[in-house]
Amino acid sequence: MSMRSWLRWALWVPLAAALQAGAAAGRWPAPTPPGQPPALAPAADVPPPAPSLAREEALRVSQAAIGRALGEHTLLNRAGQPVRLADYHRGKPLLVSFVYTGCFQVCPTSTRALQSALQALDKVFTDDQFNVVSIGFNQPADSPQALRAFAAQHRITAPNWDFLSPPPERVDALTRDLGFSQLATPSGFDHVVGVTVIDAQGRVFAQVYGDRLTPEQIGAPLRQLLRGAPVGERAGWRDLVERVRIVCTVYDPETGTYRYDWGLFLEIAGGLTFAITMAWFFAAEARKRRRERLV
Repeated sequence: MSMRSWLRWALWVPLAAALQAGAAAGRWPAPTPPGQPPALAPAADVPPPAPSLAREEALRVSQAAIGRALGEHTLLNRAGQPVRLADYHRGKPLLVSFVYTGCFQVCPTSTRALQSALQALDKVFTDDQFNVVSIGFNQPADSPQALRAFAAQHRITAPNWDFLSPPPERVDALTRDLGFSQLATPSGFDHVVGVTVIDAQGRVFAQVYGDRLTPEQIGAPLRQLLRGAPVGERAGWRDLVERVRIVCTVYDPETGTYRYDWGLFLEIAGGLTFAITMAWFFAAEARKRRRERLV
């Protein structure tokens, strides 16, 4: 064997061995015999897509709840005491949000946005005019202790905002009443984000969607409910003043807050002055006619 032939043989043997080992390991297909189509390498295993909430169906379920009267639901507050959901919306509107305490992004973001929106509404509404509850739907993980820690983490101390934990067996009935949808995923839960507005009679009044709610989004349904609330026979000046304050505020998109519309104040004042003047005029006319009849 010549030196050149020997070198060729010495280089080809390791290369052929490497090709055979690579084919055996599945890194590339084995050589195709003459006259046969090339063999394709088997496709790698592709993991199935992660489950996600059907958006259109979740929206349909949410909208279908509007007008629905809530059933009786007993939950636990942060102190572990049983409370009735009806006690929170008796005679006043109620805002309901659903959270799960193991969430590290959407639920904290939406809770802080709701907190900021409510703080911006301080000029319009007082704490005793409506209530807010955040309900932990991931049971039994969202215990009263977990919700107490969640509220403390976000420094929520408003007297009209509570965090409630439903019994595991009541979660489905509660979420169905409120039109809330959620789906467990490998990373947590895919769920509807927003606030459900309940009226003073315990009916679903509106659904407000989004994880960064604005004062206008929250304030609009509250204004509608409180402006339309009947004034009792024994309503005092404070109730009337609060009603006027609600009517005479407008949302300022530049500042993201409500401000007083002094033009409306003047219109109301003018209307009251006219009504009082007309009442005085008719009363004076009635007295004058009585005196004329006596003469």
